[in-house]
Formats: sequence, C-alpha cells, structure tokens
Amino acid sequence: MSVTEGKFETLVFEAFVEMPEGYRALCDGLAIRTEEYASRETLGELGMASPLELLGLYHGISLAQKSVFDLVSMPDTVLIYRRPIIAYAKAKGLPLIDVVRHVLIHEIGHHFGLTDVDMEAIEQGAESEPL
Repeated sequence: MSVTEGKFETLVFEAFVEMPEGYRALCDGLAIRTEEYASRETLGELGMASPLELLGLYHGISLAQKSVFDLVSMPDTVLIYRRPIIAYAKAKGLPLIDVVRHVLIHEIGHHFGLTDVDMEAIEQGAESEPL
C-alpha cells in the first residue's frame, strides 16, 4: 500500500472533519501533526523496540487536568505516525481511513481526559459529553 505523505495528511484531515462538531470545537489550540515514525527517544521512553508498535501519541496535559493558573507552554500535540498506521491497516486488512480515524480519536481523547468508552462512542458517531 503506497500512500504519500500528502495523501496521508489529507486522510487525517478528513478523519478530523468527520468528528462531531462539539468534539472538534474543543480541539482549539491542539496541534495535530503527522510523522513517519516515533523517534527512538520516544520509543525508548515507552519501552517499545519497534517503530511499528506506536501508531499515535498525545503530548500535553489533558483538559481535565488543566487550570487557568497554569503557565502558558507549548501547544498540546497529537502525533499520528504514517508508516506504522499503513503497516497496521495492511496487516489487518482494514481500510486505512478507519485506522487513521481510530488512532486520531484515541489520541484526541487523551487530550480531553476521556475514557476508552467515551472514545468508542465518539468513534461510532455518537455525540458524547467529553467533559
């Protein structure tokens, strides 16, 4: 499966736009980036040996833990890893957009401090109250 960086970024954007409006609105200020793989340092911190193990990652402090008294810092970031996601979709025989959507929802869910049940409801297209 050959998917260019540009096409992959388009899939991530499409997956984001398909999310419920209320969910997207709470992502104001959240950076969403695509990268080929997680860095060696990140993999080491997470105890992972293979760069194909990590499909996405959230860096930041969830909205549930933030305070108006917090100092301004770098924006919270969701990283979506292109090659591991492509490999996973191919190995499982899943449509690439479905895997992208799942990973994106899961990582944004960490930004909100959501549970896996909350994320599943959003992924199924149901509106939920994230906070």
